[in-house]
Amino acid sequence: MQRWIKLPDGRFIDANRIAYIGKVESYARADEDGNDLGTGYAVKIGTDIPRETQLTVSGGKDEVFATLRSILGGTPLPATSSTTPE
Repeated sequence: MQRWIKLPDGRFIDANRIAYIGKVESYARADEDGNDLGTGYAVKIGTDIPRETQLTVSGGKDEVFATLRSILGGTPLPATSSTTPE
């Protein structure tokens, strides 16, 4: 049975075909004008050993870690509220 996961860039991948998940790396993001966009995160995912079957998932912290939780079968995090409880 296939279990399709949507990647942050819009592509889909069958989570059951994933052979390995690499280390999550962080990097400084900047736009075309050199403005700071904060920290970006990336992780390599492979469906087989050859390099042609590797892909890199990159994006914000929430996007990358939500994708990893989906792949590993975890439940999504609950929505956070911007208000404080009284």
